[in-house]
Amino acid sequence: MNQMELMHTLSDMERRNLFVFTRRDMEKMFPEETDKGMEKSLQRMVKNQLLIKAARGIYVYAPALMRNGGRIIESVARALRPGQLSYVSLESMLSEYGIISQVPISHLTVMTTGASGLHKTPFGTIEFTHTKRSIPEVLDRTIVAEDRPLRIAKKRAAVQDLYRVGRNIDMIDPEEWDDME
Repeated sequence: MNQMELMHTLSDMERRNLFVFTRRDMEKMFPEETDKGMEKSLQRMVKNQLLIKAARGIYVYAPALMRNGGRIIESVARALRPGQLSYVSLESMLSEYGIISQVPISHLTVMTTGASGLHKTPFGTIEFTHTKRSIPEVLDRTIVAEDRPLRIAKKRAAVQDLYRVGRNIDMIDPEEWDDME
């Protein structure tokens, strides 16, 4: 694939709100590329700053950063756990809800039906914590938020997740308990 071909294809994908790609996605978009040719092309596109290597086998279309910067880390998290149900919870959501005063800087806490793990990316650290809850239970405890790649925990669910995984509960503002849904 040449640079113009890549830019045209990825610009089309960005218009559909897709800007994080796995190597497998790239192989599907450019089926004529050999394995070796794909590897060389990806390395060249990263070097030319058209793609950003977010994690092993995951790439972000660099021009999309300016238009979609706020939620790129969530898109990367989704790509890291394909086929698994993942949602933003714990400290990340508790901070957004104002239940804790600490604001996780460059750190996203995600509950997942997949494996636990910590991934450092150019967009921040993603911390996955495994949940044993069933999929219907997870769906009931989360909501789909507009313009967010991942589901988000409801207030009560985020607090319960914090308790359940044994995290520091001292940071929860007790006055917020009365306002739980």
